[in-house]
Amino acid sequence: MCTLAIATVTRRGEPRISGVDGHLLHGRWIVGTHRQAAKARHLAARPGISATFMRGEQLGIFTHGHAVPLNPEGTSSDPTWPSVRDYLVNHYDGDGDDPFWDENVWYRIDPSWMVAYSADPVGLFDQQPSV
Repeated sequence: MCTLAIATVTRRGEPRISGVDGHLLHGRWIVGTHRQAAKARHLAARPGISATFMRGEQLGIFTHGHAVPLNPEGTSSDPTWPSVRDYLVNHYDGDGDDPFWDENVWYRIDPSWMVAYSADPVGLFDQQPSV
């Protein structure tokens, strides 16, 4: 898990940036928010999204694409949702029956453009991940 800055768009076409937990699974970002949050309303109406992960000046991952709801309210879930949900419950040391899972909507960002940048990629691979 890492912190992402994501950008959504208001109905007036104004960009809004906020922070979310980001999980990179199978080459796609997974992000979540409360169903009543402004970003959830933005994404329901306009699924275009941009996401940025930066680790200082060492690494940047930049993504533009569309947010696909994995567990939309009142409709059937995405076929990948059960395995993603299992991963998330395990990551957050959660209880799968906790109301948290019904109160939040989770999205997969399907990228139309995604790039990673490092000024020193060799040095980046030599570093040990922080725990």
